[in-house]
Amino acid sequence: MLTLLLIWTTLIPTPDSTQPGLLVMAHGGPPAWNRAVLEAVAPLRAGRPTAVAFGMADPHTLQQALDTLQALGARRAVVVRLFMDGASFRHQTEYLLGLRPDPPARFLLHRHGNHDGHHSEGPPPPLRHNLELVLSEAGLMEAPEIGPILADRALALSRDPARASVLLLAHGTEDEVLNARWIVAMERHAQLIRALGFHAVRVETLREDWPALRADAERRIRAFVEAETQAGRTVLVIPFRVYGFGPYRKVLDGLTYRADGTGLLPHPAITAWIERQWERLSREAGWLKETTTALRPTH
Repeated sequence: MLTLLLIWTTLIPTPDSTQPGLLVMAHGGPPAWNRAVLEAVAPLRAGRPTAVAFGMADPHTLQQALDTLQALGARRAVVVRLFMDGASFRHQTEYLLGLRPDPPARFLLHRHGNHDGHHSEGPPPPLRHNLELVLSEAGLMEAPEIGPILADRALALSRDPARASVLLLAHGTEDEVLNARWIVAMERHAQLIRALGFHAVRVETLREDWPALRADAERRIRAFVEAETQAGRTVLVIPFRVYGFGPYRKVLDGLTYRADGTGLLPHPAITAWIERQWERLSREAGWLKETTTALRPTH
């Protein structure tokens, strides 16, 4: 990761320090995961001071990102959280950034690069910075850009939509109400895929971190794939994830399906979404007085 960051540092053009900064938070993962995020953010760096903090609201990487923005001359910044669910780590992030005084009841310390995250006995103090900050609230699953990305993925995998069915798979949550929010969002995006003429589009959450719920989900998922295959249809599996295929290959072991393992990244529409969050929140904060040249990648 250090080598990757050094390479990117040599390629980054000089940012415009008169503009509000941009701090992108992302879960992070293996080098390819991180590289996909950095590539999505790269087109935005020339227009404003920019930093990326990997990890699940990791105090260490967040502090580094804040220090980077200040070193680039930023006095204020928009924090865009590149998470599927807008609720993910929001309370913890607000506390760490000094946007609220109370820490969450359970503070998750998950050092980026170390997957042995744990709940600490007590929260660390808020981070040190002199920046004026605003935080994005929306998650990617609410973004209008996502439906077209998923439709692109389905078309790239399909040879005959009428003889194929699509399975959208997501992480999901333990809480039934929150998990239902994921399903509703996925169903909304799935409408674009249905309009392309596929035989069926099924949305499922794996409930990945909760064994009993996951077992039920795996049975439903496998039953759907088996039934569609037996009916002579090709099943296209599309991950409803920021990047990669997650644990789905293991879940679908032994079944016949088609997938390229690609999540929402890479796709230029994610860059457009990040830029749109930055511009909207900057304007709402009164930081942008003139029309800016917004980056609007097409999908």
